[in-house]
Amino acid sequence: MHKLVVLALVGLAAQLVDGSLGMGYGVTSATLLVAGGLGPAAASAAIHFSEIGTSLVSGISHQALGNVDWRTVSILAGPGFVGAFVGATLLVNLDADLAKPLVAAILLTLGLYVTWRFLTLRSLRFQPRPSGRFLAPLGLVAGAVDAVGGGGWGPVGTTTMLSSGRLEPRKVVGSVDTAEFVVTVGASLGFLLALGSQGINWAFVAALLVGGVIAAPIAATLVRCLPPRVLGVAVGGVIVLTNLKTLAEVIGVPGITIAVLASMVFTLWVLWVAYAVKLEEADREGAGIAPQERVRAHLAA
Repeated sequence: MHKLVVLALVGLAAQLVDGSLGMGYGVTSATLLVAGGLGPAAASAAIHFSEIGTSLVSGISHQALGNVDWRTVSILAGPGFVGAFVGATLLVNLDADLAKPLVAAILLTLGLYVTWRFLTLRSLRFQPRPSGRFLAPLGLVAGAVDAVGGGGWGPVGTTTMLSSGRLEPRKVVGSVDTAEFVVTVGASLGFLLALGSQGINWAFVAALLVGGVIAAPIAATLVRCLPPRVLGVAVGGVIVLTNLKTLAEVIGVPGITIAVLASMVFTLWVLWVAYAVKLEEADREGAGIAPQERVRAHLAA
């Protein structure tokens, strides 16, 4: 029971991050579940089944607040479904000894990218809305990475769209979160066909779902007022630290070396967060634009 309560809190926290940043639910949850001993396929399956509910509530909440561009959602969702289904099937058929380091490497890479992205923000220059030729391949790749890594739809989809500068940042977050419902259905079907219902921990699914559903409407409201820079860097650092430790253990690095490495990464993480806070304070000193809107505007550069 204690573990289920913890998982519900993980789901709540992860959805608060995801609904505010357009990323973080799957990557954060997968990192904690795999680190807790759950196999990569079982962890990703539990996450994606819970995300059917959380992404639906999140999408409805974002739509109610005007954060969704439906043209973007309609083009992004279909390829995302296909990519997620294929990725889920691939993950289930991977040898467990290979899957764990592979997933950890993917999550580590995504964590580094999320951290780097939120530490290197530039000015906003809007361009025309993203085309189908841009969105369709993005959806396919992001969906596949999401299923294999247990998360990745947001880190790949949101950061790529924000970096393109082709859509208002709050609509990037809302549209990616809304399209994620279709992607999670694709991944869940893949896991259900490959694993069978007995291979899915439904108690874990329910716990993550409860926490995520509670947080989804709150996150959609907070998307306009939370400072994404600090939160993004903090989440990225946790992902990097946890998955670096997992990789080190898999390849047989001695315990004392892992401890030293972890302490070094932790120190870097604290410095990253401190630097992000400093940048946020510098934004607050700017005139004419609210701090949070300045950060979201920078994200689109």
